[in-house]
Parts: sequence; C-alpha cells; structure tokens
Amino acid sequence: MARSDLLLGIDVGTTGCKALLIDAEDGGPVADATREHPLDTPRPMWAEQDPERWWDGACAVVREVLARAGAEPRGVAAVGLTGQMHGLVLLDGAGAALRPAILWNDQRTAAQCAEITRRVGEARVLELTGNPVLTGFTAPKIAWVRQHEPAIYQRAAHVLLPKDFVRYRLTGQLAADVSDASGTSLFDVGRRRWSEDMLAALDLPRAWLPDVFESAEIAGRITGPAAERCGLLPGTPVVAGAGDQAAQAIGGGILREGDVAVTLGTSGVVFAACDSYRVEPRGRLHAFCHAAPGAWHLMGVMLSAGGSLRWFRDALGAEERARAAALQRDVYDVLLAPVVDVPAGCEGLLFLPYLTGERTPHADPAARGVFFGLTLRHGKGHLARAVLEGVAYGLRDGLELTRGLGIDARQIHLSGGGAASPLWRQILADVFDRPLALLEINQGAAYGAALLAGVGAGAFRDAADAAERCVRISQVVSPGANVAEYQRGYERFAALYPALAPHFARIETT
Repeated sequence: MARSDLLLGIDVGTTGCKALLIDAEDGGPVADATREHPLDTPRPMWAEQDPERWWDGACAVVREVLARAGAEPRGVAAVGLTGQMHGLVLLDGAGAALRPAILWNDQRTAAQCAEITRRVGEARVLELTGNPVLTGFTAPKIAWVRQHEPAIYQRAAHVLLPKDFVRYRLTGQLAADVSDASGTSLFDVGRRRWSEDMLAALDLPRAWLPDVFESAEIAGRITGPAAERCGLLPGTPVVAGAGDQAAQAIGGGILREGDVAVTLGTSGVVFAACDSYRVEPRGRLHAFCHAAPGAWHLMGVMLSAGGSLRWFRDALGAEERARAAALQRDVYDVLLAPVVDVPAGCEGLLFLPYLTGERTPHADPAARGVFFGLTLRHGKGHLARAVLEGVAYGLRDGLELTRGLGIDARQIHLSGGGAASPLWRQILADVFDRPLALLEINQGAAYGAALLAGVGAGAFRDAADAAERCVRISQVVSPGANVAEYQRGYERFAALYPALAPHFARIETT
C-alpha cells in the first residue's frame, strides 16, 4: 500500500548521502537509504569531493527510500536538507562547479586564516562573526583559491555550502540557512545575516552569496527536471534545513538553554543550546545560529572522535579484521573485546586524538595524535582503551568551556555511531560525570532535517512542538565507579597538549 503524509530528510554527509522518510503524524521512521561516496586527499591534510557525487548520491537514495517505503512521490509533503558544514562549492555563472569542493576537515588554509585575522583584527573578527577564522571554515578556502587558483577564482559567480548545492540542483534556487551560514566566517551570527563588514574587509562581492533563510522556511520547490532525476513530485516544497549538527540537535530535542548533546561520529561534537547570543571570549567554542528561530548554540568540535577508532582499526587491527570476517562478527566488537580487561586509566597510558589537527579547544592544524606513557606493560587492549578514553577527554574539553559560560547539563544526550558501544558509553558517562541519555530514534541529522520539513509543511507548529511529539529517550547511562580515576586522567590529559604544542609546530614547519 502506498504511504502518504511523509516527510523526507536528506543528509549530504562526508562519507555518503542518506535519505530518511518519517511519518508526519508521530515522527516515526518509515524507511531510510544510504549511498557512500569517496573522499579525495590529493595532498596530506587536504580533503575534497566532487559536488556532482553528492547530487548523484542524493538522487539515488531518494529513489531507493521511496521504493523501500512503497511511497508515491505525492505522499512526500516536504523535504528538509542537512549535511556537512563549511565546505566551499564554487560555481560559475551557469551554475557549474568550478573545482572539487574543499571540505570542513581540510587543513590547507592556515596561512589564509592568519592573514584574514591580521587584516580584520582578532577581536573584530569575534565581534563580527562570533568565531575566530578557522581552517575548516569557508572564507579562508575562498582566499586560498584566490591566491593559488586565480583563473578559477576569476570565473566564480556563486559560493554555496554542500547541502545547498544539492538544493540548487533540486530547486534551481541559490539559498542557505542561518545555522550553516554561521560557519563561513562571513556571517553576522548575532544578527542572523551576512556580515557586510567581513565581505568588505575580504573584498568579496555580496552577489556571490545566496539568500539566507531560517531553517524551517520554504526556500524552493522541486523543479520538473529534478523531479525526473530523483523521483519526487514537481512543486514539492524544500525547506532551508540546517547544518548537520544543528539538524541533529533538532532531532534530539536540544532546543532550550541547558539542553546539551554530545555526538560521537567521525568527528566529535559538544552542542549546547542557548536562549541568547553569546561568545566564548577566546573563541574556543563556535557560536552559531540554531535551527530554531531566535535561538543560538555553542559548539565544541574535535576533528577525530570516531575517526580515531577507525584509524586504530585500519592501522593496527588487521588481525582483528580477519578474525571478525571469519566469525562473521562486527570488527569493532572483536577489536574492543580485550579492552574490558584493561583498568580505567590504562595504567598511565594516554592518547591525544589530534590525528587531523584539532579545533576545540586547541585551534591548531599542526596538532598530532600521540600515545603518551607507553611501557612494556601495555598491550593492544591498552592502546584501544586509551583511544576511547582520549576521545572522551577531548570531548570533556568542550563541556568544560560551556560550563565556563554558565551552561551545565544535568543530563547529556548522546548520539552518533560511537554511541552503539556500551563500553564507550560508560567511559563517557564516567569522564563527564553526568548521566547520558540515549534516544529511541537515532537517525542522525537526517531526522532533524525531516522534522524541519514538517515544520515548514505545517505538520508541527514549530521545532519545539516537533521535539515534544517525536523525541523519546530509550535508556540512561549513569556514571559508575571510575569517576575519580577519570578526573585524575583528565587533569593529565589537559596538561599534555600545552607541553607538546611547540613540538607540533616544529613538525609542521620542517
């Protein structure tokens, strides 16, 4: 039987595209589909993708999810978009991509960040945008293209963010939302509009930038050619959507001040909702517009959270991968099995998870991963547990900064792929010394995008109504017996980066 009254969320992620259909009445998931796409690393610390892969992937997963749900195109009431933030998509006047997109985790722009900060002034940048200029953000990527690829720069006519490129293909409209625009270094976050002062300081034309909408506002409708390609109905409304973290917060009910979430994905995120605009004095937390109108959020980002465990699997887990394949078991279950016999604190071993540089609280593209304190006593189980604990300590850095601004959660919502590990969940609860709430629906940013589509379509009054009706907690993990041990471990962890930072800088320059 064909479904009706459905909401569609599309997530344009770093590793692939995802489509999720939910019921517009109760928010229950109906069907989902994913399609991987590759990540290109043409040089060390660079990360790029062809935007056309996103469009191909989005069309493929939309068709697949409709088929899985047995849904007719007319049953989709609205579409919401989300995806990886900060990526630079440069289009020419005809709307064609001029080069591969430079992604959020690309670290090539340290010199451009320094130059923009010097030109505008560190304090003035924080005043205008609420954030320092970081290598992951969009403006320094534009400056890099201007300096290193002048022929491409001269042909540029439009700047888009990744999910907004897919919107352009779906609707023909050049648009962005306030949450995603907040991570460009070109947006006045407090006033929720492009910063004319930053554009003037960087000599960038306002005409390059799309119109900006609140996240649940309708920003376009599916065109006839796009409908033929992706299987949706022409005229279906597409809301502005949100950057992946703001969308995931909507899907997790993180809307009011005091609501805090931690996402344990490839990157790690601490997300704290705010009822008013505020800025961390040294810019160590992102200050972004939330996907709910009149709200903001503070966000700490570590670049290699689940990515650190994946690195450990790929670099040191060949034996475990083979054993998992032979036993038809999940490789992480096999890889982490010895960890339960390793005591909390790993008998003095620490891991710094800075495998691709770091952002919070150390905005340092030169930072590197470190195992510190190795002895003959330590084996592979110690190394694996140190990775889990090091990521937890790095996330606590972000929580400590939000506490410093007066936001402290009694309970933290946990999501992301790493949340599937009971061991890692307990380590996090102990390191944070806070209960962790797991959500009944753990569909990531695509779920929040679908809820925003529901607000735009009138299925929900607003984001708070959507969260009240649809977000449910399935389990709470309480802190255990290792809180004191992890407090001591965190203090050692926090002292390690300042001691090693000068040496990281020398590695970068030699």
